[in-house]
Amino acid sequence: MKKPGGNLVTHIFTEKCPKCRTGQVFEKKSDGLKLPVMKSHCEICNYQFDREPGYFIGAMYLSYGFAVFQGISTFLICYFFFPNLSTLSMTLFVVGVITLFSLQNYKWSRVMYMYIFPW
Repeated sequence: MKKPGGNLVTHIFTEKCPKCRTGQVFEKKSDGLKLPVMKSHCEICNYQFDREPGYFIGAMYLSYGFAVFQGISTFLICYFFFPNLSTLSMTLFVVGVITLFSLQNYKWSRVMYMYIFPW
């Protein structure tokens, strides 16, 4: 099966299957507050997403890295573009950005982990 063109990073951040890079890894979102649901396999190439228990524990480190990057980036933007912002306001803003991206980080880290360690 020929893989579609495009950048590897684009396939990861659009949550495509690591084998065919066409199928979606996660179900479509119906409720914004629920944890994303990962499909058991790809509907295009039948690649199995659901691994053995504990496989995605390593993805937590990637999710942590995303959160740290987003937190530091938000802090630097606040620090340089809004220098008069109070420490409490800056802290709340950084925590808010990290919280806002937490569900997306969950999905990105799992997909990236599958790309790093294919089955």
